[in-house]
Amino acid sequence: MNGSPAGVVEAAFRHYRAQDRAAALPLYADDFTFTSPQDDHIDKAAFFARCFPTADRFAEQRILHLVAVDEELVLVHYEYEPVSGGRYRNVEAVTVRDGRIREVQVFFGGAV
Repeated sequence: MNGSPAGVVEAAFRHYRAQDRAAALPLYADDFTFTSPQDDHIDKAAFFARCFPTADRFAEQRILHLVAVDEELVLVHYEYEPVSGGRYRNVEAVTVRDGRIREVQVFFGGAV
């Protein structure tokens, strides 16, 4: 795995899609927080209980852009297709510090 912030984020997405919790857990800091329009600053335990096990809801998910903005911030723009149909795009702002994901903020997009 590439230890750069972008490499850490790419690995986290790959482990999510594969539902490889054991590989994903070490990528997230103990004080990790996750925020989306549906979740407000939930911690690592809540994220892995509530959000991580949702990969089976998607027929497809593909990263369109993954850009390191600076030494900590990575922006990920991705498109996904729920098994129920439709196509959507989201953006995530991911903070990586000392090789571990500290924070994820998800911005939901609309249908494409």
